[in-house]
Amino acid sequence: MAKLSNSPSLATGLIALATGLLLAGCDRTDERIERAKSVTEAAVEQVAGGGAAPKSSGGTDMASVPVEARAVAGAMMDPEVVTASTDQPRSRFAIGSIIAKPRDLPAMPSPTEALIMQRPDLADELEAQSEAMVREELVIDDQIVEELEESAQAGDGSVERPLRDVLEARPQVRELRVAPRPGELSIPRALPPDQMKLARRAVVTDRAIEVQTDARALMLDTMTEFGLAGQVELTRTGQMVVQIGSDGADPTQFRDLPAREIPDLFTAEGAARPGLPRQALNADLRCPDNPNSDEMRRRPVLATQCMVERLAASGQFEYVEKDFIFDHQFIRRPEEPPVQVAVSPDDPLWELQWHFFNNGAGEGESPGGSGFVDFWTDGASTGSRDVVVAVVDTGLDMNHPDIVDSLNVAPGWDMVSDPTMGNDGDGRDPDAHDPGDLCDPTVPFAENSYHGTHVAGTIGAAVSDNAKGVAGGAWNVTVVPVRALGKCGGRLTDINDSIRWAGGLVPAFDTEGNEVWNENPADIINLSIGLFEFCPASLQEAINAVTERGVVVVSAAGNARVDTRFYSPGGCQNVVSVAAGDARGQIAPYSNYGDEVDILAPGGDLSRDDNGDGRPDGVLSTRLATNCFDPVTGDPVSTCYYAFEQGTSMAAPHVSAALALLKARDPALIGSSLSDQLMSALAPRTVEQCASPCDDYPGATPVEGNPDLCLRPCGGGLLDLGRAAPGD
Repeated sequence: MAKLSNSPSLATGLIALATGLLLAGCDRTDERIERAKSVTEAAVEQVAGGGAAPKSSGGTDMASVPVEARAVAGAMMDPEVVTASTDQPRSRFAIGSIIAKPRDLPAMPSPTEALIMQRPDLADELEAQSEAMVREELVIDDQIVEELEESAQAGDGSVERPLRDVLEARPQVRELRVAPRPGELSIPRALPPDQMKLARRAVVTDRAIEVQTDARALMLDTMTEFGLAGQVELTRTGQMVVQIGSDGADPTQFRDLPAREIPDLFTAEGAARPGLPRQALNADLRCPDNPNSDEMRRRPVLATQCMVERLAASGQFEYVEKDFIFDHQFIRRPEEPPVQVAVSPDDPLWELQWHFFNNGAGEGESPGGSGFVDFWTDGASTGSRDVVVAVVDTGLDMNHPDIVDSLNVAPGWDMVSDPTMGNDGDGRDPDAHDPGDLCDPTVPFAENSYHGTHVAGTIGAAVSDNAKGVAGGAWNVTVVPVRALGKCGGRLTDINDSIRWAGGLVPAFDTEGNEVWNENPADIINLSIGLFEFCPASLQEAINAVTERGVVVVSAAGNARVDTRFYSPGGCQNVVSVAAGDARGQIAPYSNYGDEVDILAPGGDLSRDDNGDGRPDGVLSTRLATNCFDPVTGDPVSTCYYAFEQGTSMAAPHVSAALALLKARDPALIGSSLSDQLMSALAPRTVEQCASPCDDYPGATPVEGNPDLCLRPCGGGLLDLGRAAPGD
């Protein structure tokens, strides 16, 4: 079931606003109401309509910049390799780690209620502000109707004055678009920082403590029954984390157990599966009726399964689930040295970023382009640092030459709790630098992905318009890196906490136990991560918690060539789920698809060169890579700072950057009003552009009249930000 409407919410919201205000004036007739509605519809169509004619773009001559500012990595891939790369293994989980939430846990206080509980003196002030909003709504109805009518009709029937001008002249109307319903209290956005922290703080009530205490007792009793030892962590959000372990050892580290004792971690021949043994494949285990304590201690994977089943059967929990391991959504290259392909020496790296080009088939355009050039050049906006995008990923390469001095990067946090997965010698800390995430160094040509750096660079962490390297989607933006994935992936518990910290809902803690809040709460959170599982309940809760505060969560749809509803977080509710398109504007062969997908955006296809630029049609962004080449001389370069990649991971940040630009242009947009504005910037796709050979996608629905092609629904259309640019 799709989560976002394809109709422009801006139009709907403003029409509803105008209509509601008209109804408040008793002397208005039905005819006048309908006239105002039609005026509003026409004005909104002008505001959100297509962009102006495409404009040419250029960049700095490649030969004039140092090699480190132009060397790139990326080679053409065999299409069969791209397809084979999407054959996903069963999902993995952290052995001994379980997430649960008590069933009878009372609802956490809303931010407003939390603020009043801690500052009762603010109650009257907040209520007065809410009443003032209602009174203001009743007062301005005549004013807005008159201005709508005055701007309505020119001689040719067109709208003479854009509705945007009316809104700019009446700022109180803009505020009403995000105001609460009459009678509800809302936190003023201008509260002092100390009061905002109080408002974000979750208040744990006595009843919540009582429920968690009872649940903890059951968890510990169950572990004792199974002959296990461990601990239970309580959180202020109500979720509880069970860590099975013994003698105080890290409960997820079981590296030295023989193959026969953890059979699901090994192949039938007894060879270790790729990745650390503690990241178990989610085997179809079932707990025996009478589990043996010795076997449970010997087989921690089975012990994890038995704990999940026993706690779920108790009826005391709303959900009990394994601590799943998420992966980034790169489609990896083949395990062979890349083929060097020469590029015209006078082409700057910008000319290789087809994914930002205007959508079209003319010069400087791409059929798969996302229309950023039109949005920039028409003076709509190149962004604002008042807009915050949090990137929950592998962290950020703070030493990257295009990032090290970037004013677009704000302090983040390392949320990877397991020191081994963290790969940096410690657990959670303020350092969101990406030290690398190489999982199995024995795999030929394996390397650190620096995935979060590539994603953040596409959004705008890299310095744009600086005569070197690449451009980002938003030239001015605040990017907050939140490191949740490390060596071999990221745990669900860390991802849940990362989402909440990014949204400013929970604090992190420094080494002395002091609370550290995100001083730049996100407007948009990018999740270019994936798990081949239905959306875990705890993840959905974390997403709901931030979206209720007006945050837009953008997620990669996944690279498994399956229906996105089987994937997380792309199949979760309340996310903008993004499938990947190629340079032709067609859904990429690796991309997930389905009704859960909202938008198709450039994700690239390294097996094609449809634009004929001599390079594979990947997405070019910031990333430390090896086996590179100098596009001016054609000489090999051992390492470089820019790389072509492909995946729904690459598609999602295009959408996050587009949302950031839209919000920079119209700061009043939040939550669904912002994401719905984005839906007005989509180019329609044909059935053929959202279809693929049925042999590659068993179970997909054949296209009517063409039984060899199967439909792969890819959302409301292809991202085309030029459609949201103002006309000339």
